[in-house]
Amino acid sequence: MKGLTLTQKEQGRLQTLNQVLEGWMGIREASYVLGLSERHTWRILAAYRKEGAAALAHGNRGCRPANKTSEETRQRVITLAGTKYAGFNYTHLTELLAEREGVNLTRCTVRRLLSDAGIPSPRHRRPPRHRCRRERMPQEGMLIQIDGSHHSWLEKRGPWLTLLVAVDDATGKVPYAIFVEQEDTEGYFRLMKGITQRYGVPLAIYSDRHIVFRYPIPAGKILDASIADDRKPTQFGRAMKELGITQIFAHSPEAKGRVERINGTFQDRLVSELRLAGVSTINEANTILEAFLPHFNKSFGVPAVQPELAYRPVATEIDVDGILCFKEKRKVAKDNTVRYNSHTLQLFPNKERTSFARAHVEVQERLDGQLRVSYKGTILTPSEAPPLAAFLRDRPKVEPSQYSNADPEESEDTTPIGEPQHRMMWYEDSILKQLHCGLIKAGMERAREHGKHIGRPRVTERPEFTQRFAGVIQRIGPGGLSRRKAAKELAVGYATLKRLLDAQKQPTNINGTGSTPSIVEDYCSDGNSFVEVIY
Repeated sequence: MKGLTLTQKEQGRLQTLNQVLEGWMGIREASYVLGLSERHTWRILAAYRKEGAAALAHGNRGCRPANKTSEETRQRVITLAGTKYAGFNYTHLTELLAEREGVNLTRCTVRRLLSDAGIPSPRHRRPPRHRCRRERMPQEGMLIQIDGSHHSWLEKRGPWLTLLVAVDDATGKVPYAIFVEQEDTEGYFRLMKGITQRYGVPLAIYSDRHIVFRYPIPAGKILDASIADDRKPTQFGRAMKELGITQIFAHSPEAKGRVERINGTFQDRLVSELRLAGVSTINEANTILEAFLPHFNKSFGVPAVQPELAYRPVATEIDVDGILCFKEKRKVAKDNTVRYNSHTLQLFPNKERTSFARAHVEVQERLDGQLRVSYKGTILTPSEAPPLAAFLRDRPKVEPSQYSNADPEESEDTTPIGEPQHRMMWYEDSILKQLHCGLIKAGMERAREHGKHIGRPRVTERPEFTQRFAGVIQRIGPGGLSRRKAAKELAVGYATLKRLLDAQKQPTNINGTGSTPSIVEDYCSDGNSFVEVIY
């Protein structure tokens, strides 16, 4: 036989029979090794002596099976599946081939023929997947499942409410739950605040793909699994990132089955408790819920595998109220005001800045309704600004003759009363500048009351400046240091050094009673000019 190939089993038989022929092994031992009877071993040995190694190969090898589908039938099925019966699944196609084409084949045969030809079966539904229960987390606080249940909790006694509930995956206990009017970001902020206040910060949360937790994929955009999700985080997602909590999103309700079953249990037991107490308002419902949770956890909670808690304590430097809130970026206007929704917040100077004009700040709307402004991590204390329209309405009346000399240029565009438009704009700008001056003075007075220094420190207050200044001025002169080199050596401005030298102040008297005008005083001395003095 040409091109004979023996399997591993047949090669083992060949080696055993060779040992029998060489006298190293008897028939009884050979039959025991081969797992055959002695009679059959004699039969194989006789065939091997007569035909050689070819006798060990199976007799049907290389022969065509009697029940093999003919090539003509195979080509016919493939042609019909791609033309006349295109789009039919394997089961339906098998039935039609037997009824209308007279081709009697099993479904397995049709599937094998079409799969080998690269014709898949169209499936209009999601393919079934095997599901199994996931093991619980070993420690309490490692994973918290959260969800909202919109239900007739008060039945006909009150409005429909939404119950926001959190379930610990390790124990099945409910660390916190709250009734809200609707499932929104504010409600979930309150839910997470209740958990952090009672237990601490969990490691991860498990939720569905509600818009509160993650924005949907924009229409027409295909998100590749190999590319990181570049969607902007929601307010809730941003807060979880600041707290260091990992977000996990479920692909089906069955994936977060623990919280789904809790909702079903609450819709039975909690509704009965609310009915028994005659609750008709949301505040009364939260009161009953507060007393209901300990009894529920005691009845349905299970101990964790590891008794240690995985909740992380909230650090003292972390402001939870400043994280679980709404945050928006804003740019400060020239009059140090920030617009947020229908509010205008007035910012006051502090020890870092005398003005926040054109600065980028962060407006925080907290759960208690208060508005805060944060600048580079520092919380400012804004107040509601007076309406600008009321200020302009109540401003002092000025005759055109009082400001006609301020701008000698004439303008062809006039107001209805005949005043030059550009002069009116100059006047409005001067009024706003005076208002800005008043705000800066008010902020300085508030800071001085608390013993705070406004602006950057004077150069004379720098450490060892007096000794350095005394040594430098002795070297200024012909053949020595120039004023510019001396200013560079002292790390001050040229104008500052020139002012100190021209005033003929000795280094010992620099910190004396004499004082120079501050930046704010120079600015406010004239509402239309700004002279910067660098200390």
